[in-house]
Amino acid sequence: MITQHNHLEHYKEPLSYEEAASRPEWQEAMQKEFDALHANNTWILTPLPAGKKPISCKWVFKTKYKADGNLERCKARLVIRGFTQKEGIDYNETFYPVVKMTTIRSLLATAVKKKWPMFQLDVNNAFLHGDLDEDIYMKPPPGLNVSSPNMVCKLQKFLYGLKQASRQSYVKLSDTLKILGFQHLKNDYSLFYKLKDSNIVLLAVYVDDIVVTGNDLEEIKILKTFLDDKFKIKDLGELHYFLGMEIIKVPNVMIMTQRKYAMDMIKEFECDKLTAAVCPMAPLSKGSFTQDNLADAAHYRKLVGKLNYLSNTRPDIAF
Repeated sequence: MITQHNHLEHYKEPLSYEEAASRPEWQEAMQKEFDALHANNTWILTPLPAGKKPISCKWVFKTKYKADGNLERCKARLVIRGFTQKEGIDYNETFYPVVKMTTIRSLLATAVKKKWPMFQLDVNNAFLHGDLDEDIYMKPPPGLNVSSPNMVCKLQKFLYGLKQASRQSYVKLSDTLKILGFQHLKNDYSLFYKLKDSNIVLLAVYVDDIVVTGNDLEEIKILKTFLDDKFKIKDLGELHYFLGMEIIKVPNVMIMTQRKYAMDMIKEFECDKLTAAVCPMAPLSKGSFTQDNLADAAHYRKLVGKLNYLSNTRPDIAF
């Protein structure tokens, strides 16, 4: 287990295109992203029409891990800066329902209790599968060779970062699952289920990460094949690392831990050199913290948000 955690902490994502371009593994990752975008006919190169303003884009880099903590792959994603879009002109609906963490914990607990297998799928370029109705132009991304500086990318399909991309990709995935007979839970629209006699298959969706479990292995196999045909999914095998949570299995028990997430947070907020304390605040103190007496309110809110997410595997610290 210690070896696994050491591996997870070893790799660092590049912070810029220039940094990534100097490392072969990230060059390969960016080329794979370009290949996927070209195969999906995501854009066509065209001169920028008069009166139109192109949206800029950037690369985002992420490392993915195997169950043993070794590097699975380096993932590069091209993201458009959709914050410059105007509501009612460039987009309308934006909301994408993602599975609740209470649903994930309940799902995993049920699977362990009933000894169901748990599988993990990754949808390749999940946000690219919706239907784009608006005319949107994008500046050529770093690494793309164009014949003229006046050329831009006219989007034919969605890119990550577009305001409406998430909504449309959810609609596409939901409609696709309905073809197979899946329905979504009324109290969580990102948990889908299919009942057939005494058999059940459950599928939880968080953007492009999917967890599948149930007692019908044949139906799960059909589901994987169908989704791969529609979206070119990656079958990552048994569940091992999901949304920053490490899943460790021992006989009849599953351990969920966010050790890497916690260690990264400690380093990010420069707490790794501080002395540990049982409780950092004096028991009888009556402190009052407001944004007025904080040096950096945004920094504080970011920390609180990350601590909230840490309570996913530590509900005992949620208070």
